[in-house]
Amino acid sequence: MEQYIPQKVEKKWQKKWEEQGLYAAQEKSPKPKLYVLDMFPYPSGNGLHVGHVEGYTATDIYSRFKRMQGYNVLHPMGWDAFGLPAENYAIKTGVHPKETTEKAIDTFRRQIKDLGLSYDWSREIGTQTPEYYKWTQWLFLLMYKNGLAYKAKANVNWCDSCKTVLANEQVVNGLCERSKDRVVQKELEQWFFKITDFAEDLINDLDKVDWPESTVRNQRNWIGKSHGINLDFQLEHSKETISVFTTRVDTIFSGTFLILAPEHPLVGKITAPEQAEEVKKYISESSKKNELERTEIDKNKTGVFTGAFAINPASKERMPIWVADFVLANYGTGAVFADAHDERDFELAKKYDIPLKVSLRPKDDVLWEKVKNLEVCYPEEGILVNSMQFDGLSSAQAREKIAEWLEREGAGKRTINYHLRDWLISRQRYWGAPIPIVYDPAGNAHPIPEKHFPWLLPTDVEFKPSGYSPLADSQELAERTEKIFGKGWKPEADTMDTFVCSSWYYLRFADPDNKNEFASKEAMKRWLPVDVYMGGAEHTVLHLMYARFFTKVLHKLGYVDFTEPFLKLRHQGTILAEDGRKMSKSLGNVVNPDEAVAQYGADAVRLYEMFVGPLADAKPWNTKSIVGIKRFLERVWRLQEKVQRGRKDSAELQRILHYTIKKAGEDMATFEFNTTISQLMICSNAMEQEESISAGIWESFVLLLAPFAPHIAEELWSALGHAESVHTQTWPAYDPEVLMEETVRIVLQVNGKVRDIAELPQGVLEKEVRAFALQSDKIQRWMAGKQPKRIVYVPGKLLNIVV
Repeated sequence: MEQYIPQKVEKKWQKKWEEQGLYAAQEKSPKPKLYVLDMFPYPSGNGLHVGHVEGYTATDIYSRFKRMQGYNVLHPMGWDAFGLPAENYAIKTGVHPKETTEKAIDTFRRQIKDLGLSYDWSREIGTQTPEYYKWTQWLFLLMYKNGLAYKAKANVNWCDSCKTVLANEQVVNGLCERSKDRVVQKELEQWFFKITDFAEDLINDLDKVDWPESTVRNQRNWIGKSHGINLDFQLEHSKETISVFTTRVDTIFSGTFLILAPEHPLVGKITAPEQAEEVKKYISESSKKNELERTEIDKNKTGVFTGAFAINPASKERMPIWVADFVLANYGTGAVFADAHDERDFELAKKYDIPLKVSLRPKDDVLWEKVKNLEVCYPEEGILVNSMQFDGLSSAQAREKIAEWLEREGAGKRTINYHLRDWLISRQRYWGAPIPIVYDPAGNAHPIPEKHFPWLLPTDVEFKPSGYSPLADSQELAERTEKIFGKGWKPEADTMDTFVCSSWYYLRFADPDNKNEFASKEAMKRWLPVDVYMGGAEHTVLHLMYARFFTKVLHKLGYVDFTEPFLKLRHQGTILAEDGRKMSKSLGNVVNPDEAVAQYGADAVRLYEMFVGPLADAKPWNTKSIVGIKRFLERVWRLQEKVQRGRKDSAELQRILHYTIKKAGEDMATFEFNTTISQLMICSNAMEQEESISAGIWESFVLLLAPFAPHIAEELWSALGHAESVHTQTWPAYDPEVLMEETVRIVLQVNGKVRDIAELPQGVLEKEVRAFALQSDKIQRWMAGKQPKRIVYVPGKLLNIVV
């Protein structure tokens, strides 16, 4: 028999699959549709890493499995090619981003094909192409014409390293998510999308999706819905009021001073002349801090008195108005009433000798003595005191009663507030979709007519960041604008945040060659929404929130008939380096998939990444383990020597096969690929114990193997004399009668305590039970990385691992 050489087998079948267009989705098919999508990659110069391979292999296995189950599968791939990663790489190399991006895409595409991933390449898209960003610009104008895109002056997050503004979601712990440099505040005029108009829908529709619980929770937390009341505090000697949003109106009677954010528009108006210099200096110092520095719980609180006073709408007492930078302009109204029951307020008052009083009593009498003497802050809920007619009520009761009373008094209005802020989409960078707006000589904004789309990104621009928009230096863009619109007209120089491009790409895959629409309604009705979406958990807020927003806008305007873009979402875990650390070029521990494929073969790499642990878990790369996977494939290759036509298989082998079919179908439907592979190994071991096996059993096994190791399965299928691809065959069915009493439940123990139950085929061998136990996540957790001292096995009943 010819030796198994994976590289030879794999190149042969990759070429044939491409020639046949084997994985193209069918526009007209009686089969049910299934849209399986990966979060498309940023094509940076470093190429794919093994983390990409994990997620892409998972969706490939699932797509192949579902095709064999009779689905018409759409499984496309494209490139999120605009934005900072590609531009930063171009800056580093000194080569134009268009050239470096196209080169990176070529590398990514070649690497993906080398892995045998079954993408429909006829639908390939790239966000950097005019054919694509023409429709990004069209969607911008759709927002603009419907009042959902606007330009406004606002304090924005500025990264001096990237020389551009960032959306709130791109600031992580006060740092730029890309450069990790400190983010500061700047006041600039920028373009925004009104995502806040859809805050309620973005919360409620999370009930419609099958997503990881942590991702749903993070989305809800970011939107940050809170029920409260807007209170009006009358300025002393003025008709002006300061609006304050609070969720803790139960503490209003202990409110002894007001605090404004440094950016609050009333600060300049109300500050007394004798305080003006001090307030101005404080605001200047605050502007140098990022949001994290301003809001850290344990940082020293600072503030400055404005010299102005307001009236507490409940107690009618006079309240000094302060400015403190831990209050943020972009949350609530940018103003808070301060009291003894908030730790930050308490600390500030103690520091500057601002009077305090308490209005909540804790149940603990010892604690109450300290609270009423202002020795400690009590921020929890309690029983009201010093609160007029509301004394004796609990915090929960008082919130409702006080809110009703203040509304009747005309001093407030119950409302709902959100943490979510409108999406800032302007970027002062070159490599992005140009914003399709021009300005007349008077400075008024006008949308560019669609007949001029795509509004091309100019090429006569120095793409290195300078702190202002590079497109402002383009002579070609300036001349183009004046030629079309008239002398004195100027183009918008900012480009769009790359997340705008990725907020609708899943729609374009349904109709990628359409020159008249971003996608036809017919095509979207056929394919959308996405049935299964796979990507990293780091996109919990950014991309997912924006894509959901786009979908809701298009639904509201009648372009799509669904409200959520991704029905089922799954996250792959991180592949760590062999040393257990995150892979990093600087640490020299990155595993290049090219090297792994060249050494072990694509099928071995695919199987290894799926077998090493549950899909969603982080797990380290282990070279010894991938060697073991390659040996498994070599043993499978040799099994074809045992095939005898007309052979009648043993009842035990038939039971094991049918159990494998059953378990594989169930586990693959839930992305439990590691347990499926484990069962395939058990089945192959059982076949190895036989002197010969029937062609029927062998064919079924090859079909089960096909989604995981598509190349070797195709070769083995062809060797059986089949002319058609194994990947066009029907997934095998198990016979329930063969499975009757086919399994045995074996108790798995660690140090004598039950930690798992194994349901395995009758007659299973001891070594197979051992293998199952040692691959069990539950058993591994209790072994805590230790090696077994001994293993005790009671056939068909119990296996105890002593560590």
